[in-house]
Amino acid sequence: MSLLLFGVTAFHIIILIILFVATLDKSWWVFPDEETVNLWYDCLYNNNTEAWLCSSVSDNEWFHAVQALMVLAILFSSFSFILFMCQLYTMERGGLFYATGIFQIFASLAVFTGAVIYASHVNEFHPTRKSGGYFGHCFVLAWVAFPLSLISGIVYIHLRKRE
Repeated sequence: MSLLLFGVTAFHIIILIILFVATLDKSWWVFPDEETVNLWYDCLYNNNTEAWLCSSVSDNEWFHAVQALMVLAILFSSFSFILFMCQLYTMERGGLFYATGIFQIFASLAVFTGAVIYASHVNEFHPTRKSGGYFGHCFVLAWVAFPLSLISGIVYIHLRKRE
């Protein structure tokens, strides 16, 4: 039983790391000249002044929805992990981890919705830039986090506490 709990805990920590990297790293979209953009700031290095020029990536409402959904996914998954640890030590024998599983499923749905919105509106997010490009590794990590979070939520719902 302790091996199962260790596996579930490690799986959840891996999902949290993937969500943090997907949300905070700088590669949601890669332009043809290999320049990348993240969800928060668009920074360019000015060689003349030797300074970084940073601006918000987009003022599009859909883009703000993606930002909010990715933050919500991290919050849901973090709360799910904290709740799991609390339930692990306070729940009576035979109890199920329903609340933990439900919050983890909410996290997976938030990631899914954010990634779908980003994929369908990506051309609207960067109207002043060159057209073309491809999705970066953070976008791929968001899609990897979706099924992992969903599987984790289902496992939590079926997991029973034993002594």
